[in-house]
Amino acid sequence: MSGAALKICRERDEALVAEVERADDFMGRLCGLMFRKALPSAGGLWLEPCNSIHMLFMRFPIDVVFARHLEPRGRIEVLAIRASVRPWIGMAFCFGSELALELAAGRAAAVGLQVGEVLRTPEAEEAIAA
Repeated sequence: MSGAALKICRERDEALVAEVERADDFMGRLCGLMFRKALPSAGGLWLEPCNSIHMLFMRFPIDVVFARHLEPRGRIEVLAIRASVRPWIGMAFCFGSELALELAAGRAAAVGLQVGEVLRTPEAEEAIAA
């Protein structure tokens, strides 16, 4: 896992996920959220590259948002949302996905996230600040 917590926002500045950890190396992606007791309701895990996830050794269900990068960098398009993927036996995949965002179960529906929606990523936040 790398770096400080990230923030994912809608194009209209509404924060969807306030604290996102990034798993961008092999071990970070392999382990993901395994062995953790819970995921904060406004927390998440960004897995990249990623087009599939497993739920082995997980203790709680999660929502998984699969997405791809758009140009200019810093924006992602939601390709699929897998709601409440079950611990231990669940798995999810999405062909064409470049990344996955794991969220607390029910978070995607609670914020009204939709397939096709465009989100701003940390790279966009840096470009806006510059």
